[in-house]
Amino acid sequence: MKLKILDSTFSVVKFSPNETIPLWALRSDVFSITRTDEELSIVCPSESLSKYEVYKDIENDWKCIKVEGILDFSLTGILSSLANTLAENKISIFAISTFNTDYLLIKSHSIEKAKAVLENEGHAFSGI
Repeated sequence: MKLKILDSTFSVVKFSPNETIPLWALRSDVFSITRTDEELSIVCPSESLSKYEVYKDIENDWKCIKVEGILDFSLTGILSSLANTLAENKISIFAISTFNTDYLLIKSHSIEKAKAVLENEGHAFSGI
């Protein structure tokens, strides 16, 4: 599988489920917004966050690995193969799936280890 580490460092912010989506969340090329009856979660590049707001529930310092290309819905085990390999090596992830592909957020301090582990399993990284 071909993978790419995105340049930005990301943050994951949790708000109450009724919170209005802040405009800063929409100002980057890559972001994810998920609302459930329990929360509103926003994943975005850290530089997109408002400098004037204090965030109660936030996790900073994530790097993002993108699975390159468009994944057909009939494919099975893509995310599982990556996640299991990382889990076996004690690397935790925060996964995001879109219509086209999957993204894995990994804490910055573990990104080089994650890259080495995935390359060892036969995955190739581009753009590095």
